[in-house]
Amino acid sequence: MTPIISVRNLHKWYSGVHALKGVSLDVMPGEALGLVGDNGAGKSTLINILSGLHQQNEGEILLEGKAVEIRNPKDAMGLGIETIYQYNSMVPIMSISRNMFIGREPLRWSIGGLGILDERKMREDSIAAIANVDLHLRSPDALVGELSGGQRQGVAIARAMHFKSKLMILDEPTNHLSVKETAKVIGFVKSLKAQGVTSI
Repeated sequence: MTPIISVRNLHKWYSGVHALKGVSLDVMPGEALGLVGDNGAGKSTLINILSGLHQQNEGEILLEGKAVEIRNPKDAMGLGIETIYQYNSMVPIMSISRNMFIGREPLRWSIGGLGILDERKMREDSIAAIANVDLHLRSPDALVGELSGGQRQGVAIARAMHFKSKLMILDEPTNHLSVKETAKVIGFVKSLKAQGVTSI
């Protein structure tokens, strides 16, 4: 079976600090892989490279057996790699449906990239995506700032699944959450595996 993603001999330096030293890793389709290590071990550096925030100095990344270049987060998303950060990139004063589509808003019509948002589609797709991860929220119009930490992570996971991620990277998704909220997020990760989405 071909790994969904492989990294080979990755090296990364930051101003003389050798943050990654020859990292090689295969992640198989449908796998839920826990990346564990001490502070400074290079976990965040590896995640930042896979999500396009940084680029490796040496080594290669293969997606489904083909070498790829990930120069920025847009490249990563285009390849089906979604990253959910510990302090995720949601806007608290915007609704769930607006956050679901931030940066990828559907338009009813457009001229030269400017147009009118298709808010009905955003609401309908948000309801379906949230239900898909078994998250029960009262309305897609609720503000993200009103949600608990676990609910926000659930919305972020629903967003990534809606856009058909091949690989979902969760950066310390249970940090600062209660035991109950942590259990909910672990449930979300299990649901990813059940639906064939690979996660780190």
